[in-house]
Amino acid sequence: MIKRILLSIVILLVAAYLVAAITAFNRQPADLVCNEVEMVIKDSVYAGFITRKEMVGMLEKKGVNPIGKPMDRIRTETLEQVLSGHPLVDRVECYKTPSGKLCMEVHQRIPILRVMNADGENYYIDNKGNVMPRDARCTAHLPIVTGNVEKSFATKEIYKFGVFLQRNSFWASQIEQIHVLPGKNIELVPRVGDHLIYLGRLDNFESKLERMKLFYEKGLNRIGWNKYERISVEFGNQIIGSKKE
Repeated sequence: MIKRILLSIVILLVAAYLVAAITAFNRQPADLVCNEVEMVIKDSVYAGFITRKEMVGMLEKKGVNPIGKPMDRIRTETLEQVLSGHPLVDRVECYKTPSGKLCMEVHQRIPILRVMNADGENYYIDNKGNVMPRDARCTAHLPIVTGNVEKSFATKEIYKFGVFLQRNSFWASQIEQIHVLPGKNIELVPRVGDHLIYLGRLDNFESKLERMKLFYEKGLNRIGWNKYERISVEFGNQIIGSKKE
């Protein structure tokens, strides 16, 4: 019984110490001002849309640039809200350090497809299925969607196909163009091989591409990648190749 009481007292003391330590760590002197802003723009390899200069400019325009301001008067939620208003920003995380530094992590929206359709529309689709501004400056090499593609089709069916490509290293490196034919039939232009891949409709595209990959490994690696001009995997359990004349 006494041991339990002593153990309970020790636990309470430890808990009280931790609370006091955390409070002391987060408490900053009243005269402490923000002397530095450390801004990290995430996902620059895939996007490259946003610059630090642009983000700082947004803060200055709204009159909330934290440099030189008392730390206890800086509201990180306000900074996050301002920067999240940028159309190419996905989310922002801000926090303070005891030394007077403000840290910001800016997460960009990640494009997975670029649409250049027959009506002259030019825009990106991000990894959440949303349309991105056409003036976005994308540095990554993305599959291009062409042909008779409406936005509703691009942000739903084509988006799902784009997510598959993003997660599949083989097909991500192989597919250069997704061409939408009348009737929402799909034709793919690969980077390697002088042929087209005809999927038909996008239903069961995973199994269709699995058969195509097997044909690459068992067939084209043996007879040559430029023997056919068109390879169809539209129908189940069969592959139809049209030879070049």
